[in-house]
Amino acid sequence: MSSTSTRDPSRSSIGTASSYLSNVSNFKIIESTLREGEQFANAFFTTEKKIEIAKALDEFGVEYLELTSPAASTQSFNDCKAIVGLGLKAKILTHVRCHMDDAKLAVQTGVDGLDVVIGTSSYLREFSHGKDMQYIIDTATEVINYVKGEGLEVRFSSEDSFRSDIVDLLNLYRAVDKLGVNRVGIADTVGCASPDQVAELVRTLRGIVSCDIECHFHNDTGCAIANAYAALQNGATHVDTSVLGIGERNGIPSLGGFIARMYASDKEYVKSKYNLGKLREIENIVADAVGVSVPFNNYITGYCAFTHKAGIHAKAILNNPSTYEILRPEDFGMTRYVAIGHRLTGWNAVKNRVEQLGLPLTDTDCKQITNKIKNLADIRPLSLDDVDKLLRKYGQAKEDNSHHAILENIDTPDQITEW
Repeated sequence: MSSTSTRDPSRSSIGTASSYLSNVSNFKIIESTLREGEQFANAFFTTEKKIEIAKALDEFGVEYLELTSPAASTQSFNDCKAIVGLGLKAKILTHVRCHMDDAKLAVQTGVDGLDVVIGTSSYLREFSHGKDMQYIIDTATEVINYVKGEGLEVRFSSEDSFRSDIVDLLNLYRAVDKLGVNRVGIADTVGCASPDQVAELVRTLRGIVSCDIECHFHNDTGCAIANAYAALQNGATHVDTSVLGIGERNGIPSLGGFIARMYASDKEYVKSKYNLGKLREIENIVADAVGVSVPFNNYITGYCAFTHKAGIHAKAILNNPSTYEILRPEDFGMTRYVAIGHRLTGWNAVKNRVEQLGLPLTDTDCKQITNKIKNLADIRPLSLDDVDKLLRKYGQAKEDNSHHAILENIDTPDQITEW
């Protein structure tokens, strides 16, 4: 007996999370461009720009916006109040030190919740705040009880979690969980963790706390998005992102990169939650604000993200885009492009362009033109305009049977450009 089944070709048949702990189809984004992103070397956001970014992210559909601590400056305090006053769908959080003065100031802004943090590694305890673990627990208890008493959400996070003593760390999380925090947070503050280390810590933490688990990963060693995914597979519920990944040093998971990873895992879930077509606009707003360009290889919106060049790739893509695309560009308001003016081009790609231009050329014609393009592209690549000129000139010449001479008389790409 045989059976058949249908499967979404964008879904991998291996490495799919199946653990009962997994939240890859049940997560929330804490978007930190207006907090972590302000720590990017080039960043300076005016109030107006913060409002523009906040509105755009809200339209995209992120569940939370995290803002710079109001204790940072007078303007930071005022900006918190301004964004709270917008009436966005996203919940507004602010990130504060585990200190009563900071907590009281944050409550005055009207935010929905506080993200409370304190360093727990031996490095930070010795060289930053100089406090022992008992002081940390006592102070956390005071701050958490105050925030809860004000009716606000509270997340308590260690800083530099992966270089902290595991016994100290788990005792701290167990204590704050008993106080009724909404989330505990783990932070790979220096970007040293690997996905395996993340999986182990989150899985362990999931076994001792009943609250949600938030994760904050830095990208110093290139694992931020992979670590976020590993965290969700093992029981985390919330992930911090920033637009284009901007932040302290090399930043944190980019919103677009994280979305790409989660789309590949559960496309329909991601499409149902987020306005994916808004991503490019958000990235352009932030890139312009901090004086950078969107990278050529940026997830989803980079100009190479859906560009296909090699001949065998192009043929397959034209027959079925899923052969070489795990992401569907149209789901993000993007379009694919098959590059044809180069030495690696194939005749199927040229034929596709011929059909787009509505030219009555045969397969034999397309193959002959492809050979000419390859020869010319050994001198320099041809622009799409160059290729279109060649195709149209060839098509016109075919009417009087002079098309072979067209190819024979072209020796350099510049001859086409001069037509």
